[in-house]
Amino acid sequence: MSQIKKLEFIPQKQYMEKALQLAEQAGKMGDVPVGAVIEKNGVIVGTGRNRREEKQNALCHAEIEAIHEACQNLGSWRLSDCCMYVTLVPCPMCAGAILNARIDRVVFGADDEKLNHSALEVWGNSGWQSTQLFRNFMQEECQTLLKEFFSNLRDTR
Repeated sequence: MSQIKKLEFIPQKQYMEKALQLAEQAGKMGDVPVGAVIEKNGVIVGTGRNRREEKQNALCHAEIEAIHEACQNLGSWRLSDCCMYVTLVPCPMCAGAILNARIDRVVFGADDEKLNHSALEVWGNSGWQSTQLFRNFMQEECQTLLKEFFSNLRDTR
């Protein structure tokens, strides 16, 4: 009897590049430049970008927008077999939403030193869901976008 070998997951650059484009749009609108893309079987099923300033709503994070759109497109709140690409490590609120949506994998670019990895603790302490995390994918591009945004913000004050 032959054994079926499970393929190792390899993050795909084109999805993070799309997330970076969305992050750039958020930055141009005055929001912290964060973008998110949800992919399933090679197809983008959800996208989002930060819109907290634009909509004056604390819930308008890129990850939440992407989850909302993916649920609508797939007709289900269960997003198993999906992978989220996000330019910045998700906050605890978004980490909880990712767990509740049953997203299998999260690939993120930049760490958030202010969060002190509390979002990662949400995943680590959730005994009921295992989300695979892939850190620092295209980290330099993601960090550069954030650094430029905050540098420009300081220069205009």
